[in-house]
Amino acid sequence: MSVLLEFAMFPTNKGESISPYVSRIIKLIRESGVTYQLTAMGTIIETETLAEALAVVQQCYNVLEPDCDRVYSSLKFDIRKGKSKCLSEKIKSVENIIGKVNT
Repeated sequence: MSVLLEFAMFPTNKGESISPYVSRIIKLIRESGVTYQLTAMGTIIETETLAEALAVVQQCYNVLEPDCDRVYSSLKFDIRKGKSKCLSEKIKSVENIIGKVNT
């Protein structure tokens, strides 16, 4: 199974620049070993189960919670049985039609 999760999470009470807080989340994701892709508007992770994806979300919240009074998050899932590596395969599918794209 492939679970793609596109999400954003950040504190809303820390001013205009939140990159130090987002960096904590990306570091945690990188160290977790899950496949991920950082974008300008959020992060996409790929796991084998929904439980794994939700555990990553919980861990991300846990790194912000100690010093953030308010945390915003939005999540989108694409869950597909019988597939794996959908994060890279979706991009390859488009590139097979139109050629190289920016990622």
